[in-house]
Amino acid sequence: MKLQKIVLTGAAGRLGSYLREPLTKMAETLVSTDIAEEIGELYAGEEYTQADLTSLEQMQAVLKGADMVVHFGAYGDEASFETILGPNIVGAYNVWEAAYRNGVRRVVYASSVHAVGMHSRTQGIGLDAPHKPDTFYGLAKCFTEDLASMYWDKRGIESVCMRIFSCAQVNNARALGTWLSYDDLIHLVEQSINTPVTEFTVVYGISNNDRCPVDNSKADFLGYKPKDNAEQFAEEILAQTPALDLKDPGHLYLGGPFASVELGNSGVASMNIVNDKKVT
Repeated sequence: MKLQKIVLTGAAGRLGSYLREPLTKMAETLVSTDIAEEIGELYAGEEYTQADLTSLEQMQAVLKGADMVVHFGAYGDEASFETILGPNIVGAYNVWEAAYRNGVRRVVYASSVHAVGMHSRTQGIGLDAPHKPDTFYGLAKCFTEDLASMYWDKRGIESVCMRIFSCAQVNNARALGTWLSYDDLIHLVEQSINTPVTEFTVVYGISNNDRCPVDNSKADFLGYKPKDNAEQFAEEILAQTPALDLKDPGHLYLGGPFASVELGNSGVASMNIVNDKKVT
C-alpha cells in the first residue's frame, strides 16, 4: 500500500536525482526539497519545495503531513567545521525535530562510511563497530546517527541510517570493495521504507561485492539483497593501478581519501567522481 506523503531532502543532488522517480511510486505525493531554485521537470506525483535545512520553521512546513522522510540533504564533502555545522548538524536536528512535531513515523537517512572511516579495511567490521570518524563530515554523520538513536529512544521516531560507501562509477581499486550501485541504492531505500518495523537501525550501503570490507548481517531483517558486484570491473581497474603506498591512510582505512586529508580539506577533490546525475 502506498504511503500518503514522502519527503526527499537533497533532491537536487546526484544521489537524490536517482531516488526521485522510484519514490513517486511509493507514495501518493512525493515532496522533493533542496536549496536549489528548481530541479528540472517533475515526475507524476512529485512536487518541489525550495527549503533550507538550517531553518526549523521551513523544515516543519515541508514535513507537514508526511509519513516518512528520506533525508539526503547535506554539504557533501569535508570542509571546515563551520561549513559542516549548518546543513549537516543543525540541519539534521531540524529534520528530526520537525519529524517529531509533525508526527512523522520514520526518517531514512543517508549516513556514510565516514562515520567509521578510520577503521581498517581488513578488520571486517560489523554494524556494532564504534564510531571512528575520519573528518568533520564523518563526525556530523556520527552526531546524526546518535541523534536518530536518541529520537527513537525518547520520542519514538524510527530511523534507518544507511552508511553509504562509494555510490558512483567504479574507477579505482578501493571501489572494487566499496561500490554501491544506483540500483542497489534504490533497493536499499525502498527496503528501508517498506520494512514494517525498524526502530533505530544502521545498515551499510554497499553492493554485493566480492571484496566487501564490512559485515551487514545484523541488518538482514530489512530484506536488503544487493545484486550488483564491482568484480566485473576488477581486471581493467587493477591493470591500471600502480602498487599502493601502504603509508597512505587512504589505502589502509575504510574512509579512503577522507582518511588521508587534513581536517577541513576536501576529500572529494582527489576521488575523480563522475557527475552522472540523472536528468529529467
